[in-house]
Order: sequence, then C-alpha cells, then structure tokens
Amino acid sequence: MINKILKKRILIPDKVSELTVYAPHIAKNARPGNFVVLRLTPTGERIPLTIADRDPEQGTILIVYLVLGKSTALLDTFAEGDTILDLCGPLGKPTHITRSGKVLCVGGGTGIAAMHHIAKGNYEAGNQVISVIGARSQDLLLFKPELEKISAQVLVATDDGSLGHKGFVTEVLKKYLEDNNDVHEVVAVGPVPMMKAVAGVTAPFDVRTIVSLNSIMVDGVGMCGACRVSVKGETFFACVDGPEFEAAHVDFDELMMRLNAFKSQEKQSMALFEKRQ
Repeated sequence: MINKILKKRILIPDKVSELTVYAPHIAKNARPGNFVVLRLTPTGERIPLTIADRDPEQGTILIVYLVLGKSTALLDTFAEGDTILDLCGPLGKPTHITRSGKVLCVGGGTGIAAMHHIAKGNYEAGNQVISVIGARSQDLLLFKPELEKISAQVLVATDDGSLGHKGFVTEVLKKYLEDNNDVHEVVAVGPVPMMKAVAGVTAPFDVRTIVSLNSIMVDGVGMCGACRVSVKGETFFACVDGPEFEAAHVDFDELMMRLNAFKSQEKQSMALFEKRQ
C-alpha cells in the first residue's frame, strides 16, 4: 500500500501528469517547498519532484511531472494501482512563511504545480496571494482552478495570447509592481530563464524575491554534491540548503550550464528507452 499510486490525472497528454500517491509519513510532515526523491527500479535514476499538495488525513501527496527524459518517460508508464519502488521525503528546507501581507507567487510551466503548494501555504497563513502564471498557450496552463480558490487574483500570460496577457509572466509581474507598492514578497518557480528574468524585474522595486532551484540531484540529502549552486559567491547544496534562495544572489548562468551538462547522454538514454518500448 505504501507508495501506491491511488490516482493518475493527465494534465497535458504525453507531457504532464499528476499522481496522487499514498505516503502517510510524507503527507504528515511535508511543508510547502519540500520535495521528494523517487526511484522506480533498483538501478534506476533518482528523480526529485516538488510536492504540489498533501492531504495528511488521507495520507496522500500530490506530485506533478513533465516527461523530459528516460526516467520520467518510465514514470509515465505507471498507472493507478502501481507502486513506486522508493519514495524519500519530505526533503529540503520548507518555504519560510509568516503572516506578512501580500505575496506574489509566480509560476511557469510545470513550476506552477510546485508554486501551488507555496501559494496555499501563504493563503493558510493569512497572506493575500496574487498568482501570476504563464505558459505557451491556454491549454498548457496548470493548476489555474486550484489557484483561483486561494488567490485574490490569478493573472495569466500566454505566449500566443490565447488567455490573458500575450507575452511573458515577467511583463505581468512588472506591471503589477508598478501599480502596487504593497507587495511584501515575490516567490517564483519555473524554468531557470524565467526565474532569472523575475530576479531582474523585481530588483528595482526592492522586493524580497525567492526562487526554487531545480538543479541536478542524485541523493537529495547533501552527500553527493551534484546539486551545488552558487549563491552570493558561495557554494550551497540545493537539496539541503535550499531549494529556495534569494533570487538576487543566485548565479543563474552557472545553474543553466550545469543543467545542460548531460544533455547528449540524456538523449542517448531516451533513444534507447524508446527503442525498447
């Protein structure tokens, strides 16, 4: 029963799915910002995934994944009733949430799912949540109905203009900050270029800005050093020191370089996986 997939919901066909997994210990102890590391086979890759939500009473957690390589493609073959071999968590430092006023939560792509748990935590703490979410088109937007339940406003940007502002979330964010001077904090989760751009937008407004880094991870407990990131000129491990850091101090260019370091091997592995299917 432990680690059993109770429900699978396809959010974007062949790309993004949501799993409800029975994991009572993790569900009881998880906080916004925490993540899990899962493994599907005894020799398989460890996959870090942020917890999108939890239900301590039901003993379940919600995880959302993007099919990006061999391991997530394998995960996508799992169905309701299947069991995940290993599921470790909650890991990482939880989001520091206090009752502070208005918080802008920015999410892009599958980062919206991870941002949802942080937004929900701020809502439950009594903060006013303004959600800013973006995707290439309306059909690729995630968690909009869920965010509408906990947000005073949900502002949308799509690349093709099919819903909301035509353009990027950073343009919506900048306009909001220009029109409102009562924002206590900005939290951004999504692709690295988006989080880097968010840091650039908020800097002139002197608003505390937090980003959740998705660096390469192996063990998830600070032993291997694979997830090291440079923040304010110092080296930190995203798995135990983060994954959240102040955006103004993150070396995003180094992070992007490290994330692309194994692209060719990842393509080869995916090609072999597809050949065997």
